[in-house]
Amino acid sequence: MKVLRTIAELRQELSLKRQAIRSSASVVGLVPTMGYLHQGHASLMQAARQQSDIVVLSIFVNPIQFGPNEDFDSYPRDEARDVETARSQGVDIVFIPSVEEMYPQATQTTVSVSKLTERLCGASRPGHFDGVTTVVSKLFNIVQPQRAFFGMKDAQQVAVIQQMVNDLNMPVEIVPCPIVREEDGLALSSRNVYLNPEQRTQALVLSKALRAAQEATDTGVATTAADIRRILREHIATSPLAVIDYAEIQAFPSLEPLTDQEEVQGRDDLLIALAVKFGKTRLIDNIRLQKSEVLSHV
Repeated sequence: MKVLRTIAELRQELSLKRQAIRSSASVVGLVPTMGYLHQGHASLMQAARQQSDIVVLSIFVNPIQFGPNEDFDSYPRDEARDVETARSQGVDIVFIPSVEEMYPQATQTTVSVSKLTERLCGASRPGHFDGVTTVVSKLFNIVQPQRAFFGMKDAQQVAVIQQMVNDLNMPVEIVPCPIVREEDGLALSSRNVYLNPEQRTQALVLSKALRAAQEATDTGVATTAADIRRILREHIATSPLAVIDYAEIQAFPSLEPLTDQEEVQGRDDLLIALAVKFGKTRLIDNIRLQKSEVLSHV
């Protein structure tokens, strides 16, 4: 496994690896991350290893997707541990560029996706998705992967990146991968490390609220979008430390909002999404309302 820090080194190594495979059909799989890797990231690397000839993991805490009052400087980092995690998952190349390598001068070009970025996290974090789509498009240009692997914990990000790829005719397949959870149901996140013990316990209300909405839909107790929103908020309200940013149900991947009276039963294109703060830590979670995704009792 090679650990590379410059774009020139990465491109040269990819060229050598493609030549070694001696196949014009060799598949490069990219796993873009901000590091501080956990089992959720490992699952992305495993999927990439299964579906690619060459696996590239990028680790880059992207400054332009953080707002002025967000946690760029304090975002958790552990490069040595990340490199060992990548090695254990069979990654071929770990790309760890500096901010200066990715942005050698003030950026005058951004990639912006409209509509999809105006809701959910986009409404709460203006400019965030412009930073995401800009850095992801740069990584796609640098690595030129055939496949890129993203976790569904940030379902809006998956939808936005897929829209960007479609609109700009980028020759890369976006592979969404399932959310990985702790045994008690909390979705894995690098930001979980910020939670104190009481916040960590109360954060379980997210998966419990999602499961309650899912069960209410399955049993016919919830039939409309208003029912789902009410159930989510009632469950989250049982956690005194929880401050709701949003608790929503929308069509996926269009992220079109549902009217309160819109029916939810029998549809397989719905996303229930949450963003909730515990102290200064903002957590997101979601579930697709379809039979292939069921939150188990924990």
